[in-house]
Amino acid sequence: MKKVLRKFSLSITAFLLPFVTLAQGQGIANSPDGGDFGTLLGDIIDIANGILIPFILGIGFLVFVWGMFKFFILGGANDEEKVKGKSLMVYATLGFVLIVVFWGVVNLIASSTGLDSGSGTSPIGIVPSVRI
Repeated sequence: MKKVLRKFSLSITAFLLPFVTLAQGQGIANSPDGGDFGTLLGDIIDIANGILIPFILGIGFLVFVWGMFKFFILGGANDEEKVKGKSLMVYATLGFVLIVVFWGVVNLIASSTGLDSGSGTSPIGIVPSVRI
């Protein structure tokens, strides 16, 4: 069984090796912006900054408001509801802090690698051509 598996893996490797060596000249290695992979990462960062992070912050705000409602309104005479409301507010505040830190790290990585779309700078290595 091991011999069959070894022969199969060698034949797959021999079949795929030309594709691996040809991948070098397809433009990804020659383009300074990362090619399709750079575009994919830029799109993921744009979705995270434009949709995902604000949605999570909105959910956190709603949880915080619900905790305030439980603490002040429902917990007026019930100490158990006050404790639940207080814990919801603490967890929502902790969630806000973690999401803002995550957002900052993502934007720091995006701006340091040149993947942010709003930077307005050209990638390193590209010299703008001037027509005379």
